[in-house]
Amino acid sequence: MNMNSDFSNDFPTGGKIYLNNASVSINPLDCINSMHDFLVSYNALGPDSLESQPFVTNQLRNTRKIISQIIKCQPEEIIFTQSTTDGVNAVANGMNFQPSSNLIIRGLSHEHHANYYPWLRLSKKLEIKNLKVDKNGFFQINELKHLIDNNTSLVALSHALYNTGAILPVEEVGEILDKQNIPYFLDTAQTIGCIGDFDVSKTKCNFMSFNGSKWLCGPMGTGLFYCRKDSTQLLEPMNIGGESAMIYDETKLAFKDIPDRFQTGFRNYVGMAGLEASAKYLIGFGMENIRKKVMKLANQLRTELSKIPNVILYGPNETEQRTSIVSFNIKNQEPSVIIEKLEKKNIILAVREISAEKLVRASPHFFNSEEQIEILLNELRKL
Repeated sequence: MNMNSDFSNDFPTGGKIYLNNASVSINPLDCINSMHDFLVSYNALGPDSLESQPFVTNQLRNTRKIISQIIKCQPEEIIFTQSTTDGVNAVANGMNFQPSSNLIIRGLSHEHHANYYPWLRLSKKLEIKNLKVDKNGFFQINELKHLIDNNTSLVALSHALYNTGAILPVEEVGEILDKQNIPYFLDTAQTIGCIGDFDVSKTKCNFMSFNGSKWLCGPMGTGLFYCRKDSTQLLEPMNIGGESAMIYDETKLAFKDIPDRFQTGFRNYVGMAGLEASAKYLIGFGMENIRKKVMKLANQLRTELSKIPNVILYGPNETEQRTSIVSFNIKNQEPSVIIEKLEKKNIILAVREISAEKLVRASPHFFNSEEQIEILLNELRKL
């Protein structure tokens, strides 16, 4: 496949122009067919038969392997969850924070709820320090250095922002934290699958959470949590069960090694089959090719939007500083009304916010086309 490939027969869009991939993406037919095939085989074996166990184990192994290839980590460092939020809570609730501890987060109300509320709840136990942000959501590295002290127990950041698409300097932050041995959490829900080639080791993060249903084009209910192998003991598992622990000396419990340590009762096997197929499909196109394609579409949209009277654009202008998210408003028009009008034309966007300000968000993926962007623009010009 190349950047000019026609994907119209690979994604069942129902004729809609779907530009809400930063929320939930469309599954390729490879994903849908893979889930069908998995369920047929699983039921034919007998879901709780002797034959079914190696079948399921092999599926989980294959999915874990391909996701580890995408982020360049060890397979056992990938834990399956239901969502990005699960991974955030695994760290927020699993770390042993002392009363004197503080943690640093960015932007407070500028941040996505999933990477804000779990930390905010900890304010009853420890100090929450806030990195102030500019209009695009960026912060000053020197302010981060100023906020860090001997009691800083964690820094939690989003890799890219859900509202402006701004890409934060996570590798630079990682260098600073690594030198001071401060644990580091990343929410990469808005980057894995659209950022291009990615190497988690370059961020030096201890933990990372993302999901399969956004830019990886996998099914809903497929979350991924990365726990660096040498950071396992920093977290107490939130749950315990026969899959994650074992009894020794009759009454004593011990947790198993990762990934089992954090995976009590996981059962979304069919979702993992779909995710593996979607990941293979994306790899076939090429992660760097995806980045080039989505940014070509985003730049087309931003450039033409800037020519429309009364349009307000958000996010950084520099291509290398943002994802394909394009957020905007039209003066004197409610974002929710704009979304409703577009959906009646079979064009799907979303309403999001920067703090209290509502805005319209488009988020093209690699299966979208320049023609679709132009159709959207023509409809916006009529508003």
